[in-house]
Amino acid sequence: MLKAWTPLFVACALLPGAVLAHGPSRLKVVESVEIAAPVDKVWARLSKFDDASWIPAVAKTDAKGGNEVGATRTVTLKAEGSPTIEEELVKYNAEGKSLSYKITKVDPKVLPVNNYASTITVTGDATKSTVEWKAGFYRGYPNNDPPPELNDDASQAAVTKLYETTLAELKKSLEGGKKASA
Repeated sequence: MLKAWTPLFVACALLPGAVLAHGPSRLKVVESVEIAAPVDKVWARLSKFDDASWIPAVAKTDAKGGNEVGATRTVTLKAEGSPTIEEELVKYNAEGKSLSYKITKVDPKVLPVNNYASTITVTGDATKSTVEWKAGFYRGYPNNDPPPELNDDASQAAVTKLYETTLAELKKSLEGGKKASA
């Protein structure tokens, strides 16, 4: 009789460990910057999915599909070895001055993320604008016990740094070279 119950006892004994062992949690980054420039001027700079030249880390953009949902782009970075990131436009709202895209292919050594989706929105008026750039993603290592360079902290820090640096440079360029302050 006891032998029949043995698998059940083993399963119950392992259950607490299985409950505690889970994969990574979805991470979020939201950064914004106020720019002393008209909203239409700022949106004109950011609105072309096939032109990521406003991102300082980007050397060139190869794209297909313009601003149509499903359009794709490959951004080549200025880093050693000219790594690339492949992205797809998933939502575009010219009237609402917003676009959303996802990364479809990236080496986690280049940007330590998985399942990355991002939205850029521009709001404002004829004298000032706010750019909000937000993303949701998982760390670069999808399993438990990630190496330090691919853990939650490293992934969040990499995206935050990219957003902060890029938004500071965007502000500087659109305000006519004034000192950037993010």
